[in-house]
Amino acid sequence: MLKNFLVLVMLLGVAAGQRYAPSAERAPMLPREFRAAWVACVYHIDWPSRKGLGAEAQRAEMRAILDRLASMKMNAIIFQVRPNADAVYQSRLEPWSHWVSGAQGRSPGYDPLAYCIEQAHARGIEVHAWFNPFRALPNKDMATARNHVVRTNPSVIRDFKNYRWMDPSSSFTQRRALSVIMDVVSRYDVDGVHIDDYFYPYPDVDKQGRAKQIFPDGKSPAARRGAVDRFVKQMYARVKAKKPWVRVGISPFGIWRPGVPAGTTARIDAYHHLSADSRKWLREGWCDYLSPQLYWRINSEQSYSRLLAWWRGQGSRPVWPGISTARINSSEDPGRPVSEIVNQVSLSRTVGKNYVGHVFWSMDSLMKNRGGVNGALMQNFYQEPALVPPMPWVSRVVPASPGVNAVVSGGDVSIAWSAVPGCQKYAVQSRTGRVWRTRTVTVGTKIRLKGVPDAIAVSAVGRSGNASVARVLTRE
Repeated sequence: MLKNFLVLVMLLGVAAGQRYAPSAERAPMLPREFRAAWVACVYHIDWPSRKGLGAEAQRAEMRAILDRLASMKMNAIIFQVRPNADAVYQSRLEPWSHWVSGAQGRSPGYDPLAYCIEQAHARGIEVHAWFNPFRALPNKDMATARNHVVRTNPSVIRDFKNYRWMDPSSSFTQRRALSVIMDVVSRYDVDGVHIDDYFYPYPDVDKQGRAKQIFPDGKSPAARRGAVDRFVKQMYARVKAKKPWVRVGISPFGIWRPGVPAGTTARIDAYHHLSADSRKWLREGWCDYLSPQLYWRINSEQSYSRLLAWWRGQGSRPVWPGISTARINSSEDPGRPVSEIVNQVSLSRTVGKNYVGHVFWSMDSLMKNRGGVNGALMQNFYQEPALVPPMPWVSRVVPASPGVNAVVSGGDVSIAWSAVPGCQKYAVQSRTGRVWRTRTVTVGTKIRLKGVPDAIAVSAVGRSGNASVARVLTRE
């Protein structure tokens, strides 16, 4: 079928009097940067916007989110699919989330994760499925379905402040979380798996940083850290064994320990209070990227730039900082200007030596264009689309170059190429004069460009992000 199409477009090109021919010209390196936003379902932070929305209204909101990301030339969504031992997708293990249906256990009438993947991939956007591995309920008074873990396995549930929490050291808790994650990895075409900073729950702390509540499991801090370490290590190994190209990401609290690096202050000690030795996970390679939540200003005691430099010095895997666009002109950080975000993104491109990227908290601020941040990002950073950086530690296999044909018709150019096995997307570059433009295509094997560029290049991009040598055509 594709062979016949390529013959047809070649004949059309001859008839039109303009043709493209293979060229020895080299295309420039493909632009690379992770550009993502978190989309939280819990408490309707980002999506769906409120309780009671029907299936079509929810789908429309999801399309609007993805359209906004695509228009800004961003390339990934970190989508919360397990807010509290429930599911924002069709699951045989856990009940439907009430955040999407209004009542836990009730279907919303469609599969939100499947829909998100379909729509995101059609726009060249990756989907990273975001799980909360140990939180059972964010509020102990929330109604639950009969098959929710607080009813089926009450022996592993611990009450802490207003939370209900699955004991992270319990073998059941860890098996359950791993089963849930692997169920999604196995059945859905996700590009990533993501967990956030909720390992052990945050305590209230006094002025000296001492916890006012102790998690009621009778375990020492070291034993708790060991349990979380085991979970993180197993999660990474199991995901990679099933689908090596699926990226494993973690977004811990932005400060590993108070006083590290020197001059940094914090009341919360994530290493001690949350049992999160996230520096160890980065050093050991138990994740493909780390997104520490660096939500503070550059000029502060929790300096964004100082923390970013420290984190990027702790391992060779990517550190893509979490940046809080939600704090622009907010009550949480009064007077924070958009320029703070611009400067933080700029630093994410220049500090340290590993792959560039960043993640915004959260999508709601981009949908509302808080403080005009969207235009600032597009003007300063997002003039061109970018591919997500590759994972050479997973695979160095480079896909074959695709066969390419291009034809002028009606003042535009139709481009077709041969499919390359194992590729999810293709990068299409075009040159007019000396200026190259880039776009990515993930569905189908043909596109139409407006105008008639002087050169066209197509590269196949493998599931681990490695790109083929571009096949280049120039206009005769």
